[in-house]
Amino acid sequence: MPVFESSGAPCRPITAAAWASNSSACPGHFTLIGQTEDGASANFIRGFAIKAGYFLCYSRDLSAGMVVADVQVITDKETIPHGYCYIPEFLEHKASVGKKKRVCVRIVPLASVTTAVLDLKLTAKNKTMVQQYTCLGDINGFVVWCLKGQFSTPAPQAKPRRVSLDMRSLSLEGSGPLQPLRPRYPPHSRQLKCLFLGMDGVPFSLHPKFESQSDTKVRGHCITH
Repeated sequence: MPVFESSGAPCRPITAAAWASNSSACPGHFTLIGQTEDGASANFIRGFAIKAGYFLCYSRDLSAGMVVADVQVITDKETIPHGYCYIPEFLEHKASVGKKKRVCVRIVPLASVTTAVLDLKLTAKNKTMVQQYTCLGDINGFVVWCLKGQFSTPAPQAKPRRVSLDMRSLSLEGSGPLQPLRPRYPPHSRQLKCLFLGMDGVPFSLHPKFESQSDTKVRGHCITH
């Protein structure tokens, strides 16, 4: 009996399982199991010139915040376990799934468990087995295998923050050299203002008119006193 080993089993949990007529009928976020581990077609309706059938498929979409904590294969005479539900069917017109053996799952919130169903595989009945996987039972000549264990979820990615400031306004390039600060003067000091403005890079000197007036005032002040 050939033995198949689990090679790099995914760490993300399975979040849903379903039946689908084909890849076209399979929902976009589901993965269809098209072949068994030994390379045979995984169509559960087998035979020559078979145009219709159904396949097992599963999803790892975590957007709903739920995971498959357990999966079972039961007969039509068994009562479905408490907390379980039959997997949905995505079938073409007039197609149907056999009801003698049915697959049911227990779906729970992501944050409520640390272990879940990580993978599902199919093999031909009584011909192969998959190490590290649990045999759930056979359906229409296929054996359903399940891998359970601890799972990991992708780390949330931080959304880029929009910068409201225009970075170009913060650049000093092209703004020219910094200008020196100039003091403010009262309105009546126009002459004094002109004198101080002349100090900006120009040697300080009094106009001859102001020099004569200044000498006269000084001499008069000294004679008076």
